Amino acid sequence: MNEATPLSTKILLAEDDNDMRRFLVKALQNAGYDVSSFDNGLSAYNRLREEPFELLLTDIVMPEMDGIELARRATELDPDIKVMFITGFAAVALNPDNAAPKDAKILSKPFHLRDLVNEVQRLLAA
Repeated sequence: MNEATPLSTKILLAEDDNDMRRFLVKALQNAGYDVSSFDNGLSAYNRLREEPFELLLTDIVMPEMDGIELARRATELDPDIKVMFITGFAAVALNPDNAAPKDAKILSKPFHLRDLVNEVQRLLAA
């Protein structure tokens, strides 16, 4: 009976688009997740070094450190962290040369918030 409840599930969100970031945080918080959000990969990475998260939800194209580099470093810090990319450039994420974590999930923009929440729940349950 030690099932993790969504309330205890911590999600780190890295998204440089302010409107998109606010939108995602609200949707995930409404679904009961504990969300910390950053507008660039470097600050998100620095936070990851301070505390563990169950899920890294990251845009791919960002200033300072892109999402793929962030994901690579995140999985080095914590091999158990789950990764989901949100991007308008799915082909970039799927490129096998980019060293993105192999089991990372990709959610292509545009998407509905309920799709995001469903995908997050599915990934965390896996």
